[in-house]
Amino acid sequence: MADDIDRANEQADYLLQVALERRQRPATGVASAQWCVDCDEPIPLLRQQTIQGCQTCVSCQGLRERRR
Repeated sequence: MADDIDRANEQADYLLQVALERRQRPATGVASAQWCVDCDEPIPLLRQQTIQGCQTCVSCQGLRERRR
């Protein structure tokens, strides 16, 4: 019976460690804009989270890059 309890405790510890590793950590850099600075359209949340500090939507960023 002690073995079952030990295994359950080990599994609980493992699942806790996995959950702690997967949690979102607070951003330490520049925050992304919620609205595009060029066209005032909303920037999708996934883009805000993926590209830290983004200030433009995908379309406007593409225009900026083509102008360079």
